[in-house]
Amino acid sequence: MNIGSIKTFGDLKKAGYEYKTIKEELRSNLLQKLMKKETTFEGIHGYDYTVIPELERAILSKHNINLLGLRGQAKTRLARQMVSMLDEYIPVVSGSEINDDPFRPISRYARELLAEKKDKTPIEWLHRVDRFAEKLATPDVTVADLIGDVDPIKAANLKLTYADDRVIHFGMIPRANRSIFVINELPDLQARIQVALFNILQEGDVQIRGFKLRLPLDIQFIFTANPEDYTNRGNIVTPLKDRIGSQILTHYPDSLEIARTITEQEAAAAISEKKNIYVPELAKDILEQISFEARKSEFIDQKSGVSARLSITAFENLLSTAERRALQNGDDNTTVRLGDFMGIVPAITGKVELVYEGEQEGAAIVAQQLIANAVKTEFENYFPKIEKLQKDRDIDPYDEIVSWFFEQTGFELLDSLTDAEYREKLETIDPLNALLIKHAPDICKEDSYFFKEFVLWALAENKKLSKYNLNEGLRFKDVYGGYISEL
Repeated sequence: MNIGSIKTFGDLKKAGYEYKTIKEELRSNLLQKLMKKETTFEGIHGYDYTVIPELERAILSKHNINLLGLRGQAKTRLARQMVSMLDEYIPVVSGSEINDDPFRPISRYARELLAEKKDKTPIEWLHRVDRFAEKLATPDVTVADLIGDVDPIKAANLKLTYADDRVIHFGMIPRANRSIFVINELPDLQARIQVALFNILQEGDVQIRGFKLRLPLDIQFIFTANPEDYTNRGNIVTPLKDRIGSQILTHYPDSLEIARTITEQEAAAAISEKKNIYVPELAKDILEQISFEARKSEFIDQKSGVSARLSITAFENLLSTAERRALQNGDDNTTVRLGDFMGIVPAITGKVELVYEGEQEGAAIVAQQLIANAVKTEFENYFPKIEKLQKDRDIDPYDEIVSWFFEQTGFELLDSLTDAEYREKLETIDPLNALLIKHAPDICKEDSYFFKEFVLWALAENKKLSKYNLNEGLRFKDVYGGYISEL
């Protein structure tokens, strides 16, 4: 349909336009996508067999939808992606405040204009990107905000009494007629405001200040809610919940691979800006493992959840830590080091809610412990498990490394080291080279230095070595050797 040539209601009739509700429109376009085997929700990972099929079934059933899940589970992104399933353009009566369809006008303005001008009624075309409205539910939201209210200024300007429905100022929901309307954090709405939504969801109409006004609105509602809100801040009243067709549970990624895909997608801008920084694959795995460790930590409130944004912002901080060091050292290129992970602590502390025990430990200490736990978890994917008590000393694969540190007064990896100095330092530990040749022979030379530092961290976390955080870097020592040498 050539919309450029359709400017009046008469032109629209001749073009054969057929009216559809927004739910019919979404259903029809989704069916087309499914038949063509097209991706329905772009850039959403980990939901292929869980959330997305349920969402597609809800759209095919013409349901209003509630997305229920913890923070950082792509609820709002899913809602916004539904815009792509709308028709590219729809006709509206020119000048209508509530996007009246010329075949089904519902406002007084549109009905009177069509009665006056008939086929000459001017038509405007509304693009699908303009058919999305969103409101964050907060306790101060009023019925007037969402539904509408009497406007005394309009009454005075038009010289109308309050009994005339032309004095009504429409709220956000009527203005989103024929659109997708999202209410985020639904439980935060006061109960009386949720009650005001009953008629809209069930009957499709609104009532404003007692007017005998029926507006059969055509809206696809999507609500989002966090299970934590049900106990901490509010609730979804039962009759409203009963009127929502489908409630879909979202979840966090269930594998490191999916989590990495999400992080790299969302941090793409930072990655493209910092192409001179090489990030070993192991570093990416450790970064994602931090979120997995946080989601089972006894110091973190699991009801609050750990957002996927933790990994994204931590990755950005990790790149910036390496970038800052390279700039200070005058290096054009650099590689991420395990010591750089101390630079992501601020990204972790702002993303987790601590329980009482966590508050006692301190946010920074908890963040450092999460990094340590991630290192320990990933270590066993590459090297033999570090036993606390080794029965046979001759077969301990780490004995030579520990012995090497017994002879040293201290081994420091300072943040200020250039890449050449950093590599030279690690090369001095001969037993590390032998360990990598035996247990990680396939890693590239560029990654080998990260692996060497990785082994030192793991030995420290398993009490085989001691690790001290210095203001300017890290110091590794034998657990007992330093004490004995001082004696």
